[in-house]
Amino acid sequence: MRIFTFPRLMKWMFATAITFLLLMFLLRLGFFFHFRSAKYTFINSLDAILLGLRFDLRVVAVIVLVPFIAGNMKLIYNKKNRLTGGSILRIVLTVLLMAALILFMAKGHAGVGVIFFVVLLFSLFFLWLFSTKNCNPFENRSSALVFKTYFFITAIGVALFYAFDFEHFDYLHQRLNASILSFAGDAKISLNMAWETYPVLPLIFVVLVISLLLLLTINFWFKHFKKSPYQGQEITRGVLNFLFIVVLALSVFGRLNQYPLRWSDAFSFDDDFKANVSLNPVQSFFSTLQFRGSTYDIKKVKQYYPLMAEYLGVEKPDSTTLDFKRHFRPNAPSSRPNVVVVICESFSAYKSSMWGNPLNTTPFFNEMCNNGIFFDRCFTPSYGTARGVWAVITGIPDVEYPNTSSRNPAFVDQHSLMNDYKGYEKLYFLGGSTSWANIRGLLTNNIAGLKIYEEDSFKADAVDVWGISDKRLLLAANDVFKKQTEPFIAIIQTADNHRPYTIPEEDRKDFTIKTYSEDSLKRFGFQSNDELNAFRYTDFSFEQFIKAAKKEHYFENTIFVFVGDHGIKGDAGDMFPEAWTKNGITTMHVPLLFYAPNLLQPKRINKTCSQLDILPSVTALANIPYENTTMGRNLFDTSRSQLQFPHAAFLYEYNSRQIGMITDEYLYQENLVSGKQDFISSKGNVELSSNSKNADTRKSLQTLSQAYYESARYLLLNNKKSIKQ
Repeated sequence: MRIFTFPRLMKWMFATAITFLLLMFLLRLGFFFHFRSAKYTFINSLDAILLGLRFDLRVVAVIVLVPFIAGNMKLIYNKKNRLTGGSILRIVLTVLLMAALILFMAKGHAGVGVIFFVVLLFSLFFLWLFSTKNCNPFENRSSALVFKTYFFITAIGVALFYAFDFEHFDYLHQRLNASILSFAGDAKISLNMAWETYPVLPLIFVVLVISLLLLLTINFWFKHFKKSPYQGQEITRGVLNFLFIVVLALSVFGRLNQYPLRWSDAFSFDDDFKANVSLNPVQSFFSTLQFRGSTYDIKKVKQYYPLMAEYLGVEKPDSTTLDFKRHFRPNAPSSRPNVVVVICESFSAYKSSMWGNPLNTTPFFNEMCNNGIFFDRCFTPSYGTARGVWAVITGIPDVEYPNTSSRNPAFVDQHSLMNDYKGYEKLYFLGGSTSWANIRGLLTNNIAGLKIYEEDSFKADAVDVWGISDKRLLLAANDVFKKQTEPFIAIIQTADNHRPYTIPEEDRKDFTIKTYSEDSLKRFGFQSNDELNAFRYTDFSFEQFIKAAKKEHYFENTIFVFVGDHGIKGDAGDMFPEAWTKNGITTMHVPLLFYAPNLLQPKRINKTCSQLDILPSVTALANIPYENTTMGRNLFDTSRSQLQFPHAAFLYEYNSRQIGMITDEYLYQENLVSGKQDFISSKGNVELSSNSKNADTRKSLQTLSQAYYESARYLLLNNKKSIKQ
């Protein structure tokens, strides 16, 4: 009698997984050799193929994980016809495992429909369990039939996905995604087009052959392992099953890291074809399923195009091609200054010192503002770090709903002004991981030659979930800057001003923790002393950074830009008009500072502007020619004075589906669901009269906000990068 062996179900699931994995690998090779150009060889594309193998493993692990868990479930009753303790324990553990899976999916921003389907699947599983009492296919004939049916349907599904994917890429040069579902709206036309365009019958034949071969192989393994029943101890079986589930779960996660393997990792190659070779069509489809409604109304885009073209200063307006191009041509050759953009986490204006907050949380930054060009009416288009980063890099408001644009694979191709910095080193610094919110895909796919410094690039240890401290991040960036021999443009993204509000132990000697009463905190915009001190620590980090930078040669020829990624909703008290608190403007009001003591004359500007305007403005300050295809404007261009609203910012509140515009005098907001509108003063606590002038102004702002919204939806899908890597 053998003392140790593997359970039959485990061996069958392992062999089935290998079968699916081998099939996907062979199909990937077929994809590669069919679509590659002469410059791509198997050897120089091996990194993409191996990454693709990891994507395949994720899909395969999902395919076998659920039936493996189900197959180990059985109900055993005692003499009193009650469930045994072991059965109850298995049920409880299974429920917890399923709950953890749903939570993981929700954290991964899975759509409501997908989560509902998984919950329904789990509910059907428990109905099956209490009906059959034993779900093990080697011990129950009906369970064996269920398993084989499941794998047959899965085999057909996988074969169909790859068949559709092959033709989809052949036609559109894109891997399969959920947008294909849009053809169901005109099913008859779509079917006729497919019949007349594609080799439908040969494809059906190939799908059937692949499905049949898969099923025969899986059934062969079932018969083979059925002959060798498990002969080990039950406790050993339990340990082995647990370890196998852990291995499958890690395969689904994709790596030993804080973030799972995501589609955006395919774009780390700076090569479109390699990225497409890496992707798995099954994952690509389900990754985009929640975004299948991400589209635009072309009639509305064309309706509002003349207004947007005038407002943005499009040089050659064309309602047919919907051209948004504007060019900046400097009068004098560029002195090639460096540019450093610091995106500051939760840098809410009313909480800072620049508007007179009595708690004086940012005295150093306030001093910098007095020595730079400071815009005190800057607004982010929306709330949220991912949306803020998107707006800065692309110049397009992130109007995606309900998730962010960075998470939508269809939006991964974007033109950024950073590519106009010819001859510049391009750098990005983040204390954590750029896998967060799929930012990696946005960065590496669109910014040629970008070097990313993230959590594994630094000697410093992480202080919390967001990575290394802001001080360490900024000083590490300074160490990189001082070694540069060519001009550079860099983006630094901070994170400490965020829960859990960590103050590193190493800084507690130099950074003094302050404590205020609860009523003082709330009166001046803070919920706790932890939040207050994290806000103050950001200012401390900026001070350490600038002091270190001033000692280096690059400082004198560098333009620093500081901007908040978003604000924080809260009571701004008497520091701002009442409407800013009541209408939630505090969530989008942030400081914007251009700081270069040797290059710029200090000035405080109280004209309304947007986070979208940062790259066009600083690139113009640096005298670098560029082509702008999006919605950001050069804040130092005085030719817009003839517009009705020369200083304005678009606002989008995604939770309530609200759009709006804020100007130097007015705030207009409109709820896209309820139709409710607000039109109030943004200048002070004054009530607007209902005269004809204000009525016309309200109508104009309504039209402009709708024009911004519809144009942004269009550009998210049509702002293709001009440089293919």
